Amino acid sequence: MKLYGLKTCDTCRKALKSLPDAEFIDVRESGISEAVLARALADFGAALVNTRSTTWRQLDAAEREKPQLHLLQTYPTLMKRPLIARGDELFLGWSAETRAALGVA
Repeated sequence: MKLYGLKTCDTCRKALKSLPDAEFIDVRESGISEAVLARALADFGAALVNTRSTTWRQLDAAEREKPQLHLLQTYPTLMKRPLIARGDELFLGWSAETRAALGVA
């Protein structure tokens, strides 16, 4: 299982604490592969881009109009977190639904 997020994100830390066997990948330091991003965009669409983030608010209108895949590759902190990959399954966020699907209380 892989957990993509930011080491400074409280939600990512909570998820990692509940999933101690998960491999943590800090997207700010390591980035995220285009294949994983493309698959996540196909699964979650616009929900993958965190439009409430500081990074999003700092982008100008022209930058915001660029394709989402390009934005997430250029600004990985725009990704809603955490993104959890377990086999062929992807989970976004740390909601009760995600925790139940992963078998975490």
